[in-house]
Amino acid sequence: MRTALAVAGCVALALLALWGMRSGWLARRRRSEAVVPSLPAEPAELGETRFGPVEALYVSSTRAGDWLDRIVAHDLGVRSPAVVAVHDAGVRITRTGAADVFVPAGTLRAAGTAPGIAGKVVGGDGLVVLTWQPDPDDPRGLDTGLRPRHAADRPALVDAVAALIDHTPGAPAGQEETP
Repeated sequence: MRTALAVAGCVALALLALWGMRSGWLARRRRSEAVVPSLPAEPAELGETRFGPVEALYVSSTRAGDWLDRIVAHDLGVRSPAVVAVHDAGVRITRTGAADVFVPAGTLRAAGTAPGIAGKVVGGDGLVVLTWQPDPDDPRGLDTGLRPRHAADRPALVDAVAALIDHTPGAPAGQEETP
């Protein structure tokens, strides 16, 4: 009888923990939908491919400058395998198991590397971080973390995005190291 009560207590505790995690995730989703009400649509014509496609891990997106403030609206907080390509029109992130993300060239603000972002810390310059501004009324914008499968693809991806920023009218110049 004592064993049955202990098992029932453990099951109840586990269910309570799962309910709490789900409630927290849903609350974060509501808060992030206020920050990112919608994602930019991918245009029919992407233009010439400047880099890629390369395999990567889409880690997450956070508020720019705060690597722990994960954005979960529109599946932006879902870690997933991805294929990343830089086109004239922007950066296309095709994900498996989550919604694809398209970052228009005009919204890109910076490209750099970082040791981590919400969901993954690898140290050194292991992640490529794209800083972009999907909502012009939000000056802070987002940081999107990607971990290319091959280390040699990291600087090439950063350079391709930086070149895209430099050639986009009205965009600030280039490449920066993200803390």
